[in-house]
Formats: sequence, structure tokens, C-alpha cells
Amino acid sequence: AKILACEKVPKAKKLLKLQVDLGYEQRQVVSGIAKWYEPDQLIGKKIILVVNLKPATLCGIESNGMILASGEEEVRVVFLDPETPLGERVR
Repeated sequence: AKILACEKVPKAKKLLKLQVDLGYEQRQVVSGIAKWYEPDQLIGKKIILVVNLKPATLCGIESNGMILASGEEEVRVVFLDPETPLGERVR
């Protein structure tokens, strides 16, 4: 997915709200990565998004997916090559 927009969630120190393009649809995702990333750093990046999950509500905002990241103390989002087609499946 490609991140189209990203903003901090008011009254939540850890959460970012992202609008992403999967190539066949757009979704809203809420992720607890605000400690490690500023919204401007993420816009335009391609990421791996888990989409076969039930929607979840975080701080009153519906999230329709989960960003793939690694780490505990230092979290790193898995970014894809810019040439990766939107909607391509992970194998």
C-alpha cells in the first residue's frame, strides 16, 4: 500500500492515522508508531499492510488493517521498493 496522508491522533501519544492506497481501494489505518515516525516521513512511502483483519476502533477511529513492522524497543516499519506495484501480495 502507498501512504497518501498521515496525521497524529489527537490525545494519543502513540497513534498515527493513515490513509493508504491498495491499488484497488483506499483504507484508513491507525498505527502505534508515532514515537518512531513523524507523519511527514511516511507520506508517499510504500508499506506492507495486513488487510484480512476485522476492523478495530482505536481512540474512536476505525482502523482497517495493520502495518507490518519489526522491533520492540526500536520499531521499524517495513518499507517496500518504490517500484513495487500497489496491491501486490506478500509471499
